[in-house]
Amino acid sequence: MKKPKTVMIIDDDERHLLTAKGLIEALGYIVEIHNSPFRTTEKVLKIKPDMVLLDVNMPALPGDRLCAILRSEPDLEDIPIYLYSANDEEILRKSVKQFQADGYICKGNVSALRLRVQQVLGD
Repeated sequence: MKKPKTVMIIDDDERHLLTAKGLIEALGYIVEIHNSPFRTTEKVLKIKPDMVLLDVNMPALPGDRLCAILRSEPDLEDIPIYLYSANDEEILRKSVKQFQADGYICKGNVSALRLRVQQVLGD
């Protein structure tokens, strides 16, 4: 039997964090959560998830900049990282290019979240 794939969600908003966790777990994936940008690199290196969802609007260290930090780690360069935000889509598209994310998912768009996770993880 195949081990379920893991999605890691980094978001300082507990409501969004738990909502996304529940939606993704309902698809049959394992979900790891982290509610702060601090120590994220360490946690992602330890867990080695199959996909990362990264909130953009976090205090102290915005998620798009955190994405660039994660991308600088050789052991993490192949993990798909998606910005997960309520920001304007034009801003998100620019952040994806600038900070080397694989794409973005708009918060509140449940069907897009489900679809993107399934597409990225190959199910």
